[in-house]
Amino acid sequence: MKILVTGSSGLVGTALLAAIRSAGHQAIPLIRRTDAPAGAASWDPLADRMDSRIFAGIDAVIHLAGENLSHGRWTAAKKLRIAASRIQSTNLLAQTISQLQTRPRIFLCASAIGYYGNRGDEILSEDSPQGHGFIADLCEQWEQACAPAVAAGVRVAQLRLGVVLSTDGGALPQMLTPFRLGLGGVIGNGRQYVSWITLDDLIAAMLHLLDRSQLAGPVNLVAPQPVTNRQLTKSLGRALHRPTLLPLPAFAARLALGEIADELLLASTRVIPRRLLEDGFAFQYPDLDGALSHLLKRDQPVATSPGAT
Repeated sequence: MKILVTGSSGLVGTALLAAIRSAGHQAIPLIRRTDAPAGAASWDPLADRMDSRIFAGIDAVIHLAGENLSHGRWTAAKKLRIAASRIQSTNLLAQTISQLQTRPRIFLCASAIGYYGNRGDEILSEDSPQGHGFIADLCEQWEQACAPAVAAGVRVAQLRLGVVLSTDGGALPQMLTPFRLGLGGVIGNGRQYVSWITLDDLIAAMLHLLDRSQLAGPVNLVAPQPVTNRQLTKSLGRALHRPTLLPLPAFAARLALGEIADELLLASTRVIPRRLLEDGFAFQYPDLDGALSHLLKRDQPVATSPGAT
């Protein structure tokens, strides 16, 4: 396959490009530079600039681009940039694809489990309704921006990503330093659910959706065993052989991070990958202790506890 990829310089995009090429496909990064190097293509989504000729021979498009949610406080200007980087870029891709004479067969567009909002202990699948909050509203508009491609008959899957675990970037490296120093602890009351997935399983799931599946619509890309923040804290402490005795109270998280704390750290989202499992996808790392053992294998061996998840 010949696959066009946006967001190729990020944590997920970098790993995805390598995996696509290892699988024998051709990957073409779509970047926001006018002087795109050989083997790449350029666009400017915020200026609605897209040359439709770059889609010649393209079999699939994977759209991962978007401004980072967790960097910096959510000012009004920051929220506008976050929304524009996702909704406007998705709409540009979907509109362009819909107008092509020969269209890609597949459009995989990133979304997030933030679609479900703060839902406590409720078990959430792709059929669960939209929640409330900035991220939930953003995800709904983000996914709706794919509509022109859907209407044109392209198979579109919205990838609702959970917390991606990798030592190369994302949330895990930010947690490791305080935990290694014995300064880790639960956030808030620790009862909020965290729906996670290893980078390895995330990339494998994307490849599955590309060439071994006909799934369309929303697909939850999370491991089948979500955990509470308290369970995550204890598992990481065991993996690093460190105590986890210093909690971060909810008020302190809100004081430090503002609205981000409520939507990213204190919200509870207990999501299962129902559609992936029914489609026959097998997770390599379905439980947290096994995932952390894999990710932190350069540290001392992990003492696995069956009850941790």
